Amino acid sequence: MATRQREISVAEFFTKNRHLLGFDNPKKALLTTVKEAVDNALDACEEGGILPEVFVEITPEGQDRFKVVIEDNGPGIVKSQIPRIFGKLLYGSKFHRLKQSRGQQGIGISAAAMYGQLTTGTSCRIISRTGPKRPAHYFEIHIDTKRNAPEVVKDEVVEWNREHGTRVEIHLEGIFQRGRRSIEEYLEQVLIANPHVTLHYKAPDGQEMYRKRATEILPIEAAEIKPHPHGIELGLLMQMLKATRARNLKGFLTTEFARVGPTIAETICANAKLPPTARPSRIARQEADALYRAVRKTKIPRPPTNCLSPIGEELMLAGLKRVAGKAEFSTAVSRNPAVYRGNPFLVEAALAWGVEGRDADSPADLVRFANRVPLQYQQAGCAITKAVVGLNWRAYGLTHPRTALPQGPLVIAVHIASAWVPFTSESKEAIASYPEILKEIRLALQECGRRLGIHIRKKARIADAEKKRSYIQTYIPQVALALQQILSLSEASTKKATRNLTTILEKSRKF
Repeated sequence: MATRQREISVAEFFTKNRHLLGFDNPKKALLTTVKEAVDNALDACEEGGILPEVFVEITPEGQDRFKVVIEDNGPGIVKSQIPRIFGKLLYGSKFHRLKQSRGQQGIGISAAAMYGQLTTGTSCRIISRTGPKRPAHYFEIHIDTKRNAPEVVKDEVVEWNREHGTRVEIHLEGIFQRGRRSIEEYLEQVLIANPHVTLHYKAPDGQEMYRKRATEILPIEAAEIKPHPHGIELGLLMQMLKATRARNLKGFLTTEFARVGPTIAETICANAKLPPTARPSRIARQEADALYRAVRKTKIPRPPTNCLSPIGEELMLAGLKRVAGKAEFSTAVSRNPAVYRGNPFLVEAALAWGVEGRDADSPADLVRFANRVPLQYQQAGCAITKAVVGLNWRAYGLTHPRTALPQGPLVIAVHIASAWVPFTSESKEAIASYPEILKEIRLALQECGRRLGIHIRKKARIADAEKKRSYIQTYIPQVALALQQILSLSEASTKKATRNLTTILEKSRKF
């Protein structure tokens, strides 16, 4: 038995468990590939301070096989990094950074390349250029799944008509469909959360879509922050103590964590009964445990929120209108930042009511976002859905079946921005139900619901008043006729009385 034991690489594991990454069926695999490449393109452009222009082209190549090409005008990728980015799973620059970004794990695009390699045997092909005076490098990369390492099949300099940017080409097995959870729906939702993007899309059947950016302003650049002490667990604290370059415990606390100044560091040391001058690398497990407990008991300000880049109420509402179309009423709410496990996050919500073309008896349409990325699958297991379903929408004048979405011509959009989004799986399709996150989503939805309730009640009052006016309007001639008979009025006086009563009734509309 011992001779059969061997190490399993990350790539080899995900080869047999690709459903964990969102490649569990051909339709979803095609969408996931486009999603991962577009996410990378947008992140690269924004970090480079470039307004994104993204080209998506899907070309059929026989029975259930497609060529997917994603091209952007971003800053490009340094030559030495290209093989590892596309040919090694769990390799990236975002995992250890605490700042809002679309990618987090360093899996997405390399997993898409791995899926293409598994289903078609074709290498991933990349062209990248970092500047107009730099050469464009072309790579063909194969993934050695047993070693989780890239194999460079081809590496050469080519002519490319783009001054800077990246082009990714993946051949894969998939199924293309329109409608719900389609590539078109995903790209339209991308534009809701990213109005600064210009998008070019060509479908396998030749249909093309072009969407010009709605704003020339890039999102607020998110800054990288240090971890907050209240989000650190004991094991990680012990690792940080051994790895730090700080010479003493006080310096360790002030340099490795956010919101910890000299005074707070001294308070923590005093509560832990450890000298501030102690060397971090020599602190034993029992002392580290005392330090951990002291950190938990010490009052420390919330982490900074400049690591977040919210969409904003105005753009959230504008993006919702692009998808919902004409609506009778719409509103948006952007909450103040909150914290879960030491990680700052922010919730934004918007809704549109009375949307044209939507059935009054059908469930509301829910659109979910995390760090500006649409979430297409696993809706039932997502914290956003649970918060929407758990809210009492009847209080706002809507029909709301138990354990289901509210009914009506309604579109709801919810966005969560965080330095680290707690996804329920590696496929990044649903958000974990932390109590702090659920609370913030509920509060945002309640504010939107209150505004909607005011509109619905006002509309009902106006409709009721109109109904009563119509009754009075019907009987005004009869009242004037009765006055003529009682007071022996002339016909001219009767007509004047009719006009006066009608005028009084019309004036009541202003109130």
